[in-house]
Amino acid sequence: MIEIFVDADACPVKDEIYQVAARYGVHVVLVANSRMNVPPGGSVEMIVVESGPDVADDWIADNIRAGDIAITSDIPLAARCLEVGAKVLGSNGHPFDEDMIGSALAMRELKSELREVGAVSGGAPPMSARDRSRFSSRLDQLVQQGLR
Repeated sequence: MIEIFVDADACPVKDEIYQVAARYGVHVVLVANSRMNVPPGGSVEMIVVESGPDVADDWIADNIRAGDIAITSDIPLAARCLEVGAKVLGSNGHPFDEDMIGSALAMRELKSELREVGAVSGGAPPMSARDRSRFSSRLDQLVQQGLR
């Protein structure tokens, strides 16, 4: 049975994940540096890891299996999950795959360098209703594929 692993500290689509997971009876594992409220019942597990850079990412990468689904906006974590054969969906509803992860890592590095020299500032735009709908639809598709 597949599981959904969530890089939960800054994940804006947890409610959407819970809805899709409940529809299919899929277990969800939230991984974060601090405790969060989870829906009652046993389908959502909360894993609290120590604070520190990449601790939650390391836990997910060490525990995810081929066929599982990772929800993250962290490109290096997405690459690590893809390496073991997991499916990866960004919290914006855009999937990560083997064909694009190399260019995504390169773009991340370039943007980091531009931020360091002050050429770029700001973060991702806020989630729209359309983004949330796209995310739910894509997660639903991935879960259906994983259950086949």
